[in-house]
Amino acid sequence: MGDDDLRSQLGKLVRELIRESDEEQPLTELLREHLGEGAGELPVLIEELHAWDLPNLQVALDAVCARSGWESRLVGLAGQARHYHGLGLGDLLVGPDWSMGLGSPEYVNAPVGPGRSMPCLAFGLLLLTLPGGRLALFVHRGEPQGFGPPSLSVEAASPEDGLAGELLADLRRLLDEHDVYRGQMLTVKVDPHGGSEIVFLERPSLAAGELVLPDGLLDRIERHVLGPSRHRDALLASGRHLSRGLLLWGPPGTGKTHTVRYLTGLASDATVVILSGGALGMVGAFAGLARRLAPALVVLEDIDLVAEERTYGPFGSSPVLFDLMNEMDGLGDDADIAFVLTTNRPDALEPALAARPGRVDLAVELPLPDDEGRRRLLELYGRGLDLRLADREEVVRRTSGVTASFVKELLRRAAVGAAEAGRSTVTDDDVRGVLDELLAETATLTRVLLGGERRDVQASPGPHEWLEGMSDVTLGLRPPQE
Repeated sequence: MGDDDLRSQLGKLVRELIRESDEEQPLTELLREHLGEGAGELPVLIEELHAWDLPNLQVALDAVCARSGWESRLVGLAGQARHYHGLGLGDLLVGPDWSMGLGSPEYVNAPVGPGRSMPCLAFGLLLLTLPGGRLALFVHRGEPQGFGPPSLSVEAASPEDGLAGELLADLRRLLDEHDVYRGQMLTVKVDPHGGSEIVFLERPSLAAGELVLPDGLLDRIERHVLGPSRHRDALLASGRHLSRGLLLWGPPGTGKTHTVRYLTGLASDATVVILSGGALGMVGAFAGLARRLAPALVVLEDIDLVAEERTYGPFGSSPVLFDLMNEMDGLGDDADIAFVLTTNRPDALEPALAARPGRVDLAVELPLPDDEGRRRLLELYGRGLDLRLADREEVVRRTSGVTASFVKELLRRAAVGAAEAGRSTVTDDDVRGVLDELLAETATLTRVLLGGERRDVQASPGPHEWLEGMSDVTLGLRPPQE
């Protein structure tokens, strides 16, 4: 059976389920009273929206209904087929064969900020009377069909020429004007069935002193990512573009996530979208959201999961990689958007991602801390502890080649050991005992997980040589090395 036949059979089944007597039901009477006897022949305009725009639609509807001289009536629908995914306003207008009774409008409680939500119309019919005429609006949030997010549509019909189109355009403008996601910090949760949900995050506040990086490196990163936003007008006036890309690379535990948290905390006026894991496959859609809500930061964590060398994988290419490159290439000069990419495996990245100007303008290695860095880490992670070390240099010496995460865990375990012994003071013996455990041969996997053993990417085979001289490559001054 073909798709058209299947739809036809489903339509007949639904009609049989809701068929009543020949007497018209209240809904049909209501629509004809509101739109006139020719309601069944009116053209219907449809505006398809992203499912995550449900709260924005509610804000827009509230705004138009509150206008002076406008009257509105909201009704719901009753009947077994009210959630049939093919149901539309045109079906409701045609008459007795598709008649339904009146019911209650249905709402979804949608998040609009960290810890905040609002009821949003998900299924209902809005009858509007304006100075310029009458309209019917049908809001329908459909259930997901197979894989993917739910659908969301607004359908409009009016006996006045052009009025339905004008109102839908007005709603679209209000959606953008009052967007609940603007200036927020967002991430995306993906379920195993392909559905997605935007999650609001509290914006972090991380002081520069909580990051232990080589001198000047954090300033360089901050200037590259946030500087263009601070000097937007001057840059545009001089013909400079605003879009930029940053690649943070290095072993796990060297501070990439902390650096991102620091940047997002400083960019308090920017919309931040963080994609990781399965959500990386949605980079196209959410890069579009970032363009709409600029100034914005788009953070792609562990980008090597999708941006590998094109020869990898069964098909020799990554659709997600192409989406990412297209989004970065397609930004206009005035698009105040920064892409921040992180990876533990720079050798696995696709050279084309970094080699073309306008994609990644700066690549920064976050190295393992040197001796002075480990001294600073002992000071940082020792805060709040009664840490009494007679020989800090022994700890610095023995922790050569470890990451910040390793030092943090070292002091946490030492504090636990002291507490187990009934003491609040953490001593050399406590720290030395934990170090002995972590550095023992049997603790190899633990050390790797904490960044205690560096797997030097420069020593591994693969297409990684292009990282040398990265800044020159990404600025287009010379081609990447083969």
